[in-house]
Amino acid sequence: MKETIPYKIFLAEDEMPTHYYNVRADMERKPAPLLNPATMQPMTAEELEHVFCRDLVEQELDDTTRYIPIPQEIRDFYRMYRPAPLVRAYELERRLGTPAHIYYKFEGNNTSGSHKLNSAIAQAYYAKKQGLKGVTTETGAGQWGTALSMACGYLGLDCRVYMVKVSYEQKPFRREVMRTYGASVTPSPSTTTEVGRRILAEHPNTTGSLGCAISEAVEDAVSREGYRYVLGSVLNQVLLHQSIIGLETKTAMDRYGIKPDIIIGCAGGGSNLGGLIAPFVGAQLRGEAKYRFIAVEPASCPSLTRGSYVYDFADTGKVCPLAKMYTLGSGFIPSANHAGGLRYHGMSPIVSELYDQGIIEARSVEQTSVFEAAEYFARIEGILPAPESSHAIRVAIDEAIRCRETGEAKNILFGLTGTGYFDLVAYEKFNNGEMTDFIPTDEDIAASLAKLPKQ
Repeated sequence: MKETIPYKIFLAEDEMPTHYYNVRADMERKPAPLLNPATMQPMTAEELEHVFCRDLVEQELDDTTRYIPIPQEIRDFYRMYRPAPLVRAYELERRLGTPAHIYYKFEGNNTSGSHKLNSAIAQAYYAKKQGLKGVTTETGAGQWGTALSMACGYLGLDCRVYMVKVSYEQKPFRREVMRTYGASVTPSPSTTTEVGRRILAEHPNTTGSLGCAISEAVEDAVSREGYRYVLGSVLNQVLLHQSIIGLETKTAMDRYGIKPDIIIGCAGGGSNLGGLIAPFVGAQLRGEAKYRFIAVEPASCPSLTRGSYVYDFADTGKVCPLAKMYTLGSGFIPSANHAGGLRYHGMSPIVSELYDQGIIEARSVEQTSVFEAAEYFARIEGILPAPESSHAIRVAIDEAIRCRETGEAKNILFGLTGTGYFDLVAYEKFNNGEMTDFIPTDEDIAASLAKLPKQ
């Protein structure tokens, strides 16, 4: 060990990454390409540019360039809240009585309250560079919509957000932050789009899903001159931008000679998990080190642990390309009792491919145990974590307890993706004893998977 490890490890400004890391360049078996649902052929750049920004399409399709430069304008914005701290959870270790060392990378030190801003500013920058008027998007719990509204407000772009209806109703303060930054926010499914009206006709009492909101945002973008659609997770380009999390983390740990044995991240669409683990996965793929990676998902939306690895629509309205991913079916809608933002029916093609190859493992956890871990962590470490982040906290605590039982002094690293101050309705339900665990039955999942497109 080079020197005493402080409570918080901060990188110097000149240590902030200058390039994003593209893990696909080190993957021998690449993620499968997006398919045009009409032709079932790989999507071309020209086809994708009808929906996405030109430079982002280039990043989406690049499977070979290992390091991609971060434009100076984006790096200047990052300096407002990056580098983010890597924290040693000394008190949590003491309370658990574990020989394990627990570290977390804290991404909540910005107004949006999460890691989502890392990709939001990048995508807004490329939209501005292209001369667009604005962008459309979806948001589940609201972190991505908040981050994108901040980025668009900073760059003077119009921002149109379709927010999953149950979150729109449960999180009015998150909604108002978006509006404060200049975004328009519409509950999804809505009556303002054709696909929204169709979904409401088929499911009049639906509480919505990310798949529904994606469909509406895409329809809005392609029908509006000077607009493009942007996405906060799942896509290769998003995981590329989020690699800044893992790059900073690895630099900080390398400085003190720390090698994480277990790396844990919550998994909904895969952006934060993929970003955190990317440089460590790359090192493992190149034969430089060996790690254990754990993706943690909610038991109420278990795409990795109970889904199928097949081509599926990325959205409920079936207007987006087909992606090969672990999926529960594009029509799957999580229970309204589900309190976190990990509501997507599928998983990032990169994360899905790594999981299929056995490079990462997956675990599903029930939400009452997640909130138990969240409150325990908040009382000890002083940060109120987002429900999404608390999935990783739950498993980090479980692994630390396992180390206590075996006597192994492992280094455990997890991603603390954001704060939970806009999630107090969920905390209230938990504190009042009103929160329950919902786990879809095998029949529920089979019915949804039965509607997959013909392979």
